[in-house]
Amino acid sequence: MWWRKIIQIFKIKDLRNKILFVFGIFAVFRLMANIPMPGIDAERVKIFFEGNQIFGLLNVFTGGAMDNLSIVMLGLGPYITSTVILQLLTMIFPQLEKMYKEEGEAGQQRFNQYGRILTIPLAMLQGFAMMSLFQKQKLIGALSPDLLFISLLTVAAGTLVLMWLGELITEKGIGNGVSLLIFCGIIADFPKNIGQLIMTYEPSKILQYFLFFVISVCIIAAVVLINEARRNIPVSYAKRVRGNKMYGGVSTYLPLNVNPAGVMPIIFALSILVFPGMIANVVSGVGNPYIALYAKKIALFFQDQWVYSILYFLLVVLFTFFYTAVTFDPKAISTNLQKMGGFIPGIRPGASTADFLYMILNRVLLIGALFLGVIAIMPSVVQGITNITAFKFMVGGTSLLIMVSVILESVRQIKTQLEMREYETF
Repeated sequence: MWWRKIIQIFKIKDLRNKILFVFGIFAVFRLMANIPMPGIDAERVKIFFEGNQIFGLLNVFTGGAMDNLSIVMLGLGPYITSTVILQLLTMIFPQLEKMYKEEGEAGQQRFNQYGRILTIPLAMLQGFAMMSLFQKQKLIGALSPDLLFISLLTVAAGTLVLMWLGELITEKGIGNGVSLLIFCGIIADFPKNIGQLIMTYEPSKILQYFLFFVISVCIIAAVVLINEARRNIPVSYAKRVRGNKMYGGVSTYLPLNVNPAGVMPIIFALSILVFPGMIANVVSGVGNPYIALYAKKIALFFQDQWVYSILYFLLVVLFTFFYTAVTFDPKAISTNLQKMGGFIPGIRPGASTADFLYMILNRVLLIGALFLGVIAIMPSVVQGITNITAFKFMVGGTSLLIMVSVILESVRQIKTQLEMREYETF
């Protein structure tokens, strides 16, 4: 029974401490997300975020920290963007790729350190762009140069603190810290949205609510199905004799996930998609009328519903292939199989095995990439069908995908911890 598992989890001191540590970090995050900066017109802020789809979705990921204009209003966006930029640069600079893929744990640590350093200027730039945009929208009053600089330092420091908290969760807790903090931000608005749905309920809309519920269940089922789907590739190991013992002679499987990239392509795409419109909004206030005019046109272009959906879909699909290419290396897997005496039946070891893995990966990945792209634009589809806006962002496909993926991964890690302790007892 599930309740016995929960009791078992909290009986194990180490596992209990890890889970309580994660909840403690969540509490710190929510406290910071509710510390607003001074001089805010709360009503205008609410109207602005309800009318802007990109900023509305970003606000969900920060758990309302953005529409509160809190000290952590940037969330983990700059850190994620810096990671995206560095991973893109691995395709241009061989030394960076070697550090990331071939130098082991030491290389990964150096790569992550570069990401942390790059986060600082990106946070300052994004903070300046958002402050300028909010001043134009009359969400905050005019800021003196000194106050603007202090505000930028504050929001950049907030991002760095969140980055540190995320790394603490990864190191001392359960699961991936960045994903868990985004998950915490998404579920933070659940009570408010449920209350809004109840307050706006009308008996005449019962069919729309039922349809909305059915669509939500179908999205959750599809997310679970795709996240758990595997393409098993048979692998056999040749028999070999060492001393008086014989090794190998067994058959197993190499599992390839249908969605090996998880939720990262959606997070990457959103981080990149918000930048052009944000920069255009800032540039639209310059003195040159021609530059300002073109900047306004660009800003309006990115706010168009169709443009936003198409670009979002394409970026998610592209980042799915890119992220998988960075994190999954068929050549390395082929080499490791060959060293251990393993082979795929009917396929020659070495280059032929790598080519076969590439072919299977690309076929499987196409399904995962298209699925992620459809899920990313699902909020607009659901809203158009049901006409219900209360859950426009919260129960959109993106939010559900992140929530379900994080929950499945956390449950999987907890199960692994429990099984490991059962083996130790045995």
